[in-house]
Amino acid sequence: MRARIALACAALFLVTGGALIAVTYVLVDHNLPSAAKTTSNVDQTLLQRCKQSGGQGDVNFEAKCKDAFSAGAVAGAQQQGNAALSQFLVFSLSSLGVLTVIAGSVGWLVAGRILRPLRTVTDAARRASEHNLADRIALAGPRDELAELADTFDGMLDRLDAAFASQRRFVANASHELRTPLTVMRTAIDVTLAKRNRDPAALEAMAVEVRHAVDQAEKLIDALLTLARSDRGSHGTEFVDLATAAEDAVESTAGELAELDVTTELQPAELHGDRILLERMVANLVQNAARHNRPGGWIHLNTGQRDGKAWLRVANSGTVVPPDVVPSLFEPFRRLRDRVGDGQGVGLGLSIVRSVATNHGGDVRGRALPDGGLEIDVTLPATGGDPL
Repeated sequence: MRARIALACAALFLVTGGALIAVTYVLVDHNLPSAAKTTSNVDQTLLQRCKQSGGQGDVNFEAKCKDAFSAGAVAGAQQQGNAALSQFLVFSLSSLGVLTVIAGSVGWLVAGRILRPLRTVTDAARRASEHNLADRIALAGPRDELAELADTFDGMLDRLDAAFASQRRFVANASHELRTPLTVMRTAIDVTLAKRNRDPAALEAMAVEVRHAVDQAEKLIDALLTLARSDRGSHGTEFVDLATAAEDAVESTAGELAELDVTTELQPAELHGDRILLERMVANLVQNAARHNRPGGWIHLNTGQRDGKAWLRVANSGTVVPPDVVPSLFEPFRRLRDRVGDGQGVGLGLSIVRSVATNHGGDVRGRALPDGGLEIDVTLPATGGDPL
């Protein structure tokens, strides 16, 4: 790039310099004194000298003298003009060649100074890796395109650093969550087998505990597979109505909603996407509202469509949630209280909701309610116009 800039500077100077020389050459050639003007200026002096020099016997002597001088004046003027133009052209072209080389050299030096920040960005890109994302360019100087590039690169490193940190936390938490039911099963089996007098009641209790741990592991694996499928982004294009999905979610969670006051206002919210993922998203929100509620609490479920967007809102009563904690609840395995949970959930419900919404081109936002509980709003691109 530095060489191209230097060549561009030299070529630009050569073209503009050549054009300037051509224009100047034409103007000089056009404005040189003409032979006719030179002849008219010496006509009277020529006639006086011709009269004094003799030639009385030749009536044409004066005319011949005048013609001879005119021819000589024309030849001299032409020779002098050609010599001046030739010298001008040689000097101009020589100067143009030398100055073109100088312009290219100056372009090389200036380009090196201008492109120095690019080398800084390149060095930072070479140093960056999964285990070294802490370095930042922090380019100083004028806020030009190169500074914008450096800031963009720093922003990319920030996002990569956050993504790798989130991935490491996810792997660590997932391994812990998967190890927990296995540990429960192993402990239950070892304790039962360690008893010398094992009766059917002890074996049955062990089986119940192992079955509960297996169910918890199955839920976790199913949630992880759903999250992986959503993050992959290869969803289908089936027709889905969030209102219908919300009705199905309420019916399937009827047992957990029995002691809660559930109100619904379901208007058509039509879109195209992965039916399984979208229905899982709605079900997760309803289940989350039911499980993290208080006895005798309430749930409000609304769907609708406006401004080319299909939306879903789930609000529920419950424990008071600090507003600054709400964004972290959408991270994998993040819970309001403990990290292991009470066995009802696996800590991936809202993570799946955010992943599904994002990969369908939508957005999800949470808000802590003043009296306790959460309100979750999901917005997705709708199909067709707004309903009448």
